[in-house]
Amino acid sequence: MSAVSDRLNAVSRRLPEWGVWLLGLLPLAWLAFQVLSGGMLVDPVKAIEHDLGKTGLWLLFICLAIPPLRALTGVNLIRHRRAAGLLAILYIALHLLAWIWLDMGLLISQALSDLVKRPYLIMGVVAFLLLIPLAVTSNAASIRRMGRSWRRLHLLIWPATVLAVLHYLWQMKIIRPEGWIWAAILAGLLIWRLIQARIRARREQIRTGFADLR
Repeated sequence: MSAVSDRLNAVSRRLPEWGVWLLGLLPLAWLAFQVLSGGMLVDPVKAIEHDLGKTGLWLLFICLAIPPLRALTGVNLIRHRRAAGLLAILYIALHLLAWIWLDMGLLISQALSDLVKRPYLIMGVVAFLLLIPLAVTSNAASIRRMGRSWRRLHLLIWPATVLAVLHYLWQMKIIRPEGWIWAAILAGLLIWRLIQARIRARREQIRTGFADLR
């Protein structure tokens, strides 16, 4: 396992940020090819919306999975997390744009009416709004300026992802096995996060106790 993780880490170190962007844009290029070649014959608008949304959701999951992957296997992809996060926000923005433009025909009143009738749409919009501050502050200047507040702000990825998964599940009339897989992965990531938070809190209590004894 160590040899494999070492090789993967070596590949990760050599992979430039533009390379991550190039890989991340491949699903978008494939989707564009399908549209232009007429590969989407049955309800292409829904197909475009779903493909964009699911790619964005996968990328959010990748961002959340990077820390446990490092802890459990030693594979360190932290340096690529920002690019993955920005790609996720890009796909989700395109997903929202596809709904407003292709589905609603840029009729804002109709879109607002749809929001009222379908609460799962509200969840998707709120998830996207929560991600906007993360995109705006995903730069070195913001990290330096905000300090610890930057980390607290970027915890918004968790409620955003939960809402995105609920949005995805709720729009299904009957939840398919794929939907339960998404839910199970999210539950596992949340449990891991809560366990790590508890461990850090316990360590902080121990350090504080030692400091008091001095």
